[in-house]
Amino acid sequence: MTTTDPATIAERWLDEFGNLLTRGADLSALFADECYWRDLVAFTDDIHTVAGEGVPTGLAARQPVAKATGFRIADGRTPPRFVDRNGIHAVEAIFEFEVTAGGGTGVVRLVEEPGRGHVARNLLTTLDQLAGYPERVGENRPVGQRDSAKFGGPNWLDRREAARAYADRDPDVLVVGGGQSGLALAARLGQLDVDTLVIDTHERPGDNWRKRYHALTLHNAVWLNDLPYMPFPPTWPVFVPKDKLAGWFESYVDAMEINFWGGTTFEGGAYSAESGTWEARLRRADGTVRVLRPRHLVIATGVSGIPFVPRLPGLDEFAGEVVHSSAYQDGAAHAGRRVVVVGTGNSGHDVAQDLHANGASVTMIQRSPTTVVSIDPSAALADASYLTAPTLEDSDLIGLSVPYPDLVVGAKQLTARMKELDRDLVEGLHRVGFRTDYGHDETGQQMKYMRRGGGYYLNVGCSDLIVSGEIGLAQWSDADRFTREGLRMSDGSVIEADLVVLATGYQSQQEGVRRLLGDEVADTVGPIWGYDDEGEVRNMWRHTGQPGLWFTAGNFQMCRTYSKVLAFQLRRSLDQEA
Repeated sequence: MTTTDPATIAERWLDEFGNLLTRGADLSALFADECYWRDLVAFTDDIHTVAGEGVPTGLAARQPVAKATGFRIADGRTPPRFVDRNGIHAVEAIFEFEVTAGGGTGVVRLVEEPGRGHVARNLLTTLDQLAGYPERVGENRPVGQRDSAKFGGPNWLDRREAARAYADRDPDVLVVGGGQSGLALAARLGQLDVDTLVIDTHERPGDNWRKRYHALTLHNAVWLNDLPYMPFPPTWPVFVPKDKLAGWFESYVDAMEINFWGGTTFEGGAYSAESGTWEARLRRADGTVRVLRPRHLVIATGVSGIPFVPRLPGLDEFAGEVVHSSAYQDGAAHAGRRVVVVGTGNSGHDVAQDLHANGASVTMIQRSPTTVVSIDPSAALADASYLTAPTLEDSDLIGLSVPYPDLVVGAKQLTARMKELDRDLVEGLHRVGFRTDYGHDETGQQMKYMRRGGGYYLNVGCSDLIVSGEIGLAQWSDADRFTREGLRMSDGSVIEADLVVLATGYQSQQEGVRRLLGDEVADTVGPIWGYDDEGEVRNMWRHTGQPGLWFTAGNFQMCRTYSKVLAFQLRRSLDQEA
């Protein structure tokens, strides 16, 4: 019997899928010829994407361990519906199930094929609750220590201070980096009873934003950026100022009871296979060195690591000041000065605009084509495209369900629309000699970020200043070398400067690992960030080749969603090691 009701279609497929899977029967008839299965630690205890014939065989191979049962439409989530996603018309349904590891959720997209009915083109399975470790939220929230008010005993604050001190113990997990990735992970691990210490070179939580340049605000909408368990207030502005965000980070550390050591530098470490622990050397704010021996080390210093300072001809002869954009703070200190900004990514544009607003004479030097996207309407369109469900939780789940080939298709579609919306802006930039692109495959700024971590600018006004000539522009290909006075061009003219800002990006995370943990570990781990052959981000939020070493990074949305995936793996690893 045929039906056009999406709920009925999804229920029938889930019933048959669950029945065949538990019986160990052939699943091939349930999947389209072009199909993708993405698993986040539910079946595989890892992050994997499988395609084509590997989907039914992969599910069957993992079922004896996963023991998945109870596939059903998820209660209280977005109901099954017809969608057009990444060029595919499908029934999309969020479902629940159980596996050995705990409770799972997933997404299936069913397409109709002649003679076969509705078959699965996309399947996501992800662990949502870890067996034995229910999240302490809602009805599961802790009662609290009833004896905390008794005279003569430690109260809540006493216990918190003792927990933060680590005077007589080592943390299970040491997280290096107190930005959104490190704090989100620590909050998740706290819900799983994992003793976690976060360290950061900055003194206070939020200083990684607080100490950046004066005019900085987030470039994407606030409703995409919630941290786990604590959504931003609905009264907040769409684009959050950096100091407001910094204060929120500080409040988050306190509210989520995160153990945080500020002013602490991770100077390096070594792993002992015999003990299964790291020897981590930490230099505290007072100059003392503390050695901790955590079982797991998580590098959460972001996609951007060590500033990249290229060897530019003659720069060492320049008589003025040279600073990398990571160290730039306030344009007010440079009023009336002549400044050359090398680089045309987000940082280069923001620094140039801040300097111009404070009365500096600015010239930007472009070294390679840059993807330029307007904040409104184009970036707003990208933000809106993520919110495909009534709740952010469901949008996150749907976002996780999109495999790499479909990400590329979706990015191309979105970029094509952006090109139309930004035509006048881009044409204006071309008229003054600014070079633009949309990536080698026309997938725009989002895929540039995921593949290389930069190469784009979300326009909050600097492009308009370049078009009007208020901010100068020159091409590095037309330059000769730096001199004492500034940048000499090939025609002999000189762009005079008092300050050079190098907005030249950062070295790869692998090079950061090499500096801190040595060549052997860096070579064992390999490249970090960018996509692997399955379309998964390399060495991120998952096991690496080095036991006990993990990485987390990304924008707020990634940190929110993948912090849970990584936290589950860390908890399970600790249990297996016990």
